[in-house]
Amino acid sequence: MYLIGYDIGSSSVKACIVDAQNGKTLSNAFFPKQEAPITSLKAGWAEQDPEAWWGYLKQATAEAMQTAATKAGCSVADIKDGLAAIGISYQMHGLVCVDKDGKVLRPAIIWCDSRAVPYGQKAMQTLGSDFCLSHLLNSPGNFTAAKLAWVKENEPEVYEKIDKILLPGDYIALRLTGTATTTVSGLSEGIFWDFKENRVCKELMEHFGFSESFIPEIRPTFSEQGRVTAAIAEELGIKAGIPVTYRAGDQPNNALSLNVFNPGEIASTAGTSGVVYGVNGQVNYDPRSRVNTFAHVNHLMDGQTRLGVLLCINGTGILNSWIHRHIVQEGCSYEDMNRMAEQVPVGSEGISIIPFGNGAERVMENRETGCAIEGINFNIHRREHLVRAAQEGIVFSFKYGIDVMREMGMDINRIHAGRANMFLSPLFRDTLAGVTGATIELYETDGSVGAAKGAGIGAGIYKNTQEAFASLERLAVIEPDTKLQPQYMEAYERWLNVLKRLDSNK
Repeated sequence: MYLIGYDIGSSSVKACIVDAQNGKTLSNAFFPKQEAPITSLKAGWAEQDPEAWWGYLKQATAEAMQTAATKAGCSVADIKDGLAAIGISYQMHGLVCVDKDGKVLRPAIIWCDSRAVPYGQKAMQTLGSDFCLSHLLNSPGNFTAAKLAWVKENEPEVYEKIDKILLPGDYIALRLTGTATTTVSGLSEGIFWDFKENRVCKELMEHFGFSESFIPEIRPTFSEQGRVTAAIAEELGIKAGIPVTYRAGDQPNNALSLNVFNPGEIASTAGTSGVVYGVNGQVNYDPRSRVNTFAHVNHLMDGQTRLGVLLCINGTGILNSWIHRHIVQEGCSYEDMNRMAEQVPVGSEGISIIPFGNGAERVMENRETGCAIEGINFNIHRREHLVRAAQEGIVFSFKYGIDVMREMGMDINRIHAGRANMFLSPLFRDTLAGVTGATIELYETDGSVGAAKGAGIGAGIYKNTQEAFASLERLAVIEPDTKLQPQYMEAYERWLNVLKRLDSNK
């Protein structure tokens, strides 16, 4: 019996096949092999074509099926016949608009697009901060609802044709099953969900003038959410009728992948964007909405409050990849970059880099602070210093947001992370542990594997989360270096002063 998991990211689409009996991953594939393009027609805009996601998914599925068959010592037909359930993870906060035939009406406005900030700010002012924070647990900010408001005002010809609005994972589920559905967790990340009334927020919908018919049928996160149609099964090379039994945004799903379900447990990722995600057992929020609170995957499953508090830094891996493309020599790998950075002492000998060059940052209250490089001395500094300062700047932005979460009373002493992306860098890991004082635990997992395990839970193949993640392997533990902590803090304070000065000039 096999499970298939998909992770619809902004850089690539991943597919994996998991053996449900032993929990082992048989294959893991992704497309495209280079980072997927993001279209930015204007400063602060970011769009992708949902049809491209589907094309990547098909390619990843074919490779994953073939690799799984090879590893299992069987045929692709055997893998196909043994597929029992599908799980979907996806980039959060995006907007996909479809007509009554399920056809996409415009490119998806994705998570790092900041055009909708004024619409969210106006909603916050009109509805009132007390209402928004007590009912939505967030400012409408730059989330899906505000993006739809932008479409309504600026593209009325598109808006008039909308039958349903979907998150990226909702769209993939629609393509697989032919049925438009969503989840409470998904609606909460779009800032459509009223936590006080336990329903779609009527006041928000009325403020923006949205029809409630735009909202698809709501299904539980762990449940049957439709079955693969015959036409799609033929297109993907899988069997018809496989149920989709799990769907969640990438950060709640990453927490699930790392077996983070209960209060006090923390998960982190550092891909294109960077996230620290903690589970809270009580309704709470940041009064300035610098971090955001959504329904976790297991919210109210057993009648218990399980909310995910999310710190998101847009300018994370994207800064590191920018350094890779434009600063280091051609042919230099990321591993080479890490070795270069390790030649430079903590603090990069005075260089500070603010990594906020990928749209408005929520931790900065949706302001576009921008990226800045300060402190370069032409007689001292080399490209190695820039490489290190970039990684330190990313870590320091994590530290800045973690302090906000601590202000909310959250205990952040241990961080679970997958061994991937920026967490592959020893320098990144050591700096994060050193400046936050938190112990970091690394695990062998990723979003697509988590989605597959989630599908197993939703299909009833696993009786509980403990059984689903019994095979999760801890690879390493990174303890804070107390001897270097004063140096980390000195570099952080210098970085923080640059950020404050930069922000005050905006």
